[in-house]
Amino acid sequence: MKKIAVTGATGHLGGLAIAALRAKGAAPIALARTPSKAAPLGVEARAFDYTSADPAALAGVETLVLVSSNDFNDRAGQHRNVIAAAKAAGVGRILYTSILKGPASPMILAQDHIATEAALAESGLAVTLLRNGWYFENYASAVAMGPQHGAILGASGEGRISAAARADFAEAIAVTALDGGHAGKAYELAGDSAFSMAEFAAELARQTGKAVAYQNLAQADYARTLISFGLPEGFASVLADSDATAAKGALFDDSRTLSRLIGRPTATLTAAIASALAG
Repeated sequence: MKKIAVTGATGHLGGLAIAALRAKGAAPIALARTPSKAAPLGVEARAFDYTSADPAALAGVETLVLVSSNDFNDRAGQHRNVIAAAKAAGVGRILYTSILKGPASPMILAQDHIATEAALAESGLAVTLLRNGWYFENYASAVAMGPQHGAILGASGEGRISAAARADFAEAIAVTALDGGHAGKAYELAGDSAFSMAEFAAELARQTGKAVAYQNLAQADYARTLISFGLPEGFASVLADSDATAAKGALFDDSRTLSRLIGRPTATLTAAIASALAG
């Protein structure tokens, strides 16, 4: 079996990808800044940082799963470092976790992904693009705080969001990493069913037995509200932009490509909220 390595292995998606690969009989390598933290994953762990990206850590790796960095200071630059290291180490293929719609996405969040996709295209390496939609887990704070305050705030209007669970996206990583036939492909990955935030609030109210309503705000007002909650201005602006573009369909996809790839339905809104409430 080809040697597969996963960056960001101690993060949420990276850890789930390692588990999904192991469940399919693979023995992936966990790449992490602090390898000791990867011990619970039960696989070989190597020190690897997006900023230094030592090619030696990729020795023998044939397929590299590049889980996008969560450091927004120079995310595209970090990804270019990893791509260069992979090329120097002789890696055969890179899987990259991009964003839904890729270059067509209007989100501010998409800019680093668009730059990374361009760098991958220029690298000469075989590439598989996994353009991930929104994670249900992104709404963990809404699930926790909505019933307490009776409201969920946002700026997505009636926009429909095709979210899926991180575990669904991790399964797609495992499926495509293990099959070289996915080289050169770009997949738009999203949940089977879409919802509006009003529908999200209604389902949360149903499951908790508490009144929860969705309160839609103008993008600028939502950004100011997030800043008043203590979020940095830049991050608040990015989140407000994500909501505003979701109102125009940036997070909607009805292709069901994800469920076809993983061979099962994606997590439902009902199940996702129940899981979040269970902790």
